[in-house]
Amino acid sequence: MSRPYPAIIALTALLAVAPAAAAQEPSPLPANVTFAVSTGYWEEQAGDEGGKQAASGAATPEASAVRRGYYKLFSLRQPDGTAQIHLQRIEATPEGPAIASSTELEEFSTMKAYVTDIRPESSDGVKGQPGMFATVHLKTDPQAAESTAWTVLIDDIGELTVEKASN
Repeated sequence: MSRPYPAIIALTALLAVAPAAAAQEPSPLPANVTFAVSTGYWEEQAGDEGGKQAASGAATPEASAVRRGYYKLFSLRQPDGTAQIHLQRIEATPEGPAIASSTELEEFSTMKAYVTDIRPESSDGVKGQPGMFATVHLKTDPQAAESTAWTVLIDDIGELTVEKASN
């Protein structure tokens, strides 16, 4: 009776384990990120310390002096099940996307809300004017039958407004 070669047994064992090892690779997105949208756009003159966009929204002739990017709005689940909502400005750089700023929206944190969804205004791509509009659906009582909608609006000059949706 012949015995299988040890190399064949080792190769078979390695191939059997390979799919499991691939499934255990670290995720590029943390598990506590529950919802995220990228929407709208911003632009500003380089060196604009206030982070306000160019009021006209139009590019200047000196394109290298203008920083541009988009907004990302996302929720982070906390250990108690409530969420923090964060707003980031992502800058488009020659090296790829880079975080230009990141802010926790305290209006949501003080509510101790349970986020059920975040939606952009549209899925049709970048609009013709700077700014952002997104809707955050949340519950302040996890047993509530329906969520309430809140809007996060950034106007064309970069002013942020968070308010209960009117519709």
